[in-house]
Amino acid sequence: MQRKINYGKMLAVILLTAFIWIWADLNKTEQFPVSNATVSIAKSTNPNLWVSFNDKSSFSIKEIVLKGSSSKVVDVKRNLDEGSLALEFFLVPEQEEAMTEPGQHFLEVPAFLKKSDLIKQLGLTVVSCEPTRIPVNVVKLVEKPLAVQCVGDDGNPLKNANITPSQVNMLVPADWEMEKLVAWVSLTRAELNQAKLAVLKKPFVKLATGIVKEADTTVKITIPPEEILLTSYTITPAKLGFVFSANLQEDYKVELLNPDVVMGPIAIRATLAAKQAYDQQPFKMILFILDDDKKTTDELRRKVVYNFPEEFVRKDEIVLNQQPAEAQFKLILISPAKTP
Repeated sequence: MQRKINYGKMLAVILLTAFIWIWADLNKTEQFPVSNATVSIAKSTNPNLWVSFNDKSSFSIKEIVLKGSSSKVVDVKRNLDEGSLALEFFLVPEQEEAMTEPGQHFLEVPAFLKKSDLIKQLGLTVVSCEPTRIPVNVVKLVEKPLAVQCVGDDGNPLKNANITPSQVNMLVPADWEMEKLVAWVSLTRAELNQAKLAVLKKPFVKLATGIVKEADTTVKITIPPEEILLTSYTITPAKLGFVFSANLQEDYKVELLNPDVVMGPIAIRATLAAKQAYDQQPFKMILFILDDDKKTTDELRRKVVYNFPEEFVRKDEIVLNQQPAEAQFKLILISPAKTP
């Protein structure tokens, strides 16, 4: 007699087996380390406070050891490898005890990470991390009037820029005084050309390297055409001339010890006419030799003077676009000193 197959019972066994495997996988956990995680200051921070990690807006966590089910771990590892997941956490100081008060505080990293929404969304738990504490600096900002200054995209001041208003109120550290009370406006080459009419921009201050704070208001910048015409040029070769007094010129010669530094390319900003006139100067730089220089046989140091055409200097149509070169030299006696 042929036995009747119980398909319902077979299906139940298959489903039960599948559930057992799924349950086993969910209950099987593993740990894995990750690096390159960061903690950044949230932009929603109280504007009256400057919160940083030793003057930086973010801090790198060397390593976090995470734990989760095998399936979760596989997903997270794959997303990290593909670059679709970044372990970036945001610190909201108002949510941390005492971090709204000026001074130095410490963020307890394990506790901070464990309550992170990102960790919860990933279905993972934090086992450990390195470092375990991060110093957090909180500086109170106060409103102060700042003079507005304008620079080009090369960082050089635009002396003839007309700025309205010439002063803005901004929140800055309370200990900023005197020369620190300046807000900057930086214009690109395209904006410089537009500034013949007017450019509207927000001034900014640099609280620290890479940390910029903008003003809430804009200023209007207009620049005369002659300022806009200044263009960056590099002058080569950079010939150097020496100027002696009559007391030295027949008896001494100059030994230049750092010619590669002194006679390297010269960066200038100038009108085309000023640049062409400078090209015609027989010596691009002058080193003045003083009578008292003969009193020492040691190495001497003196900045060179750039031999810009005077008519263009008076009109501010040529300026140096680098730090002045400093000559290192010695005076060498070439004939016996004259007797009076």
